[in-house]
Amino acid sequence: MSASTGPDPRHCGLDPQSRQGDASESIMDATGQERFDAVAEAILFASGEPLTLERIAMIFERPAPEVKLLLDRMGEGLRRSGRGLLLREIAGKYQLCTRPELAFYVNKLFEIRQKQSLSQAAYETLSIIAYNAGVTRAGIEKIRGVNSDSSIAKLLERGLIVEAGRASLPGRPMRYDVTDSFYKLFGFRSRDDLPDMSDGGSSGGVGGNGGEGDSGDDSNE
Repeated sequence: MSASTGPDPRHCGLDPQSRQGDASESIMDATGQERFDAVAEAILFASGEPLTLERIAMIFERPAPEVKLLLDRMGEGLRRSGRGLLLREIAGKYQLCTRPELAFYVNKLFEIRQKQSLSQAAYETLSIIAYNAGVTRAGIEKIRGVNSDSSIAKLLERGLIVEAGRASLPGRPMRYDVTDSFYKLFGFRSRDDLPDMSDGGSSGGVGGNGGEGDSGDDSNE
């Protein structure tokens, strides 16, 4: 028998039997919404990671469209409440996040050292990948016209892009795509939220430093 490691502090040692609740209650009326909010907030906090709609619906044992409606109501309630948390949908997954305007205090709590902002070259590379999912290094450099090794390495290190498999091309080059962290950082729910760049150039419009700085070869970074 393995040794007990004590209760998980995220659920404060609650009796596991208490999670069963009353299976006969409806979660569609006003009282049910309040109960739903409490349970959803608990599971999202305990998870610590974004959860898909399907996963949340499975926990509630309710149809996904019904749970989606309740999550939307919960998110709106949090936005209007002025509380410190928001419910965000990022790439089809749900997560509790702190309000952006409270970042100063959160950073003080964890003594987070602010990272150096991305260079203009890195922003250009990130924008190209965001608007061209699965693009290769050669594809990026064809658009930018310069070497992009440093920018790609920096974006991988920051967790803003990910290697997305190899292309069916000679040499099997690596393909790149943006991550959930990218959507969270720039306030997008999914690729569909990216600004329409049909009349604004091929490299996209992810916010950079307003055009300041060197946008040339990565060797200048």
